Amino acid sequence: MTEYQHVCHTFKPVYDVRSKILILGSLPSVKSREQGFYYGHPRNRFWKVLAEVLSCRIPVTIEEKKDMLLANHIAVWDVIESCDIIGSSDSSIKNVVPADIGIILSKAEIDRIFANGKKAESLYRKYIFPKTKIPVTVLPSTSPANAAFSFEKLAAAWKEKIGGEPGKS
Repeated sequence: MTEYQHVCHTFKPVYDVRSKILILGSLPSVKSREQGFYYGHPRNRFWKVLAEVLSCRIPVTIEEKKDMLLANHIAVWDVIESCDIIGSSDSSIKNVVPADIGIILSKAEIDRIFANGKKAESLYRKYIFPKTKIPVTVLPSTSPANAAFSFEKLAAAWKEKIGGEPGKS
């Protein structure tokens, strides 16, 4: 895919009133949009890394993924509501309309926000931080494009930042 496409986020955030941690990506990849859920590319390491950090079994189904997140007081969403993008390339993103994370912040007691990768962090800082004033901590991206991080290095970095007990400050 070499042409820009206007993409709108098509699925809801995962959270409940007990959510304490919010992990934000940039925008769902083509594979994630096809599956209708977060981190759906088979080579994206998000679910495997999070399961390692939480000492849980790796979830397979969408329901198992939601259950793992909510049981550990973790919310997941993306920074972008819509944008123009080529395929799944974060570097091609333009004409951003940011997501309204206030929806989550008004219903859950989020005390820490993490960005899954530098693009999500930079978009958060540009579009969302001016409204929320809540700092964001960047985590190394779980994307298969982040070849600099082995699974072990990625899991260790996430565990160091998120800590052993998500939802606890």
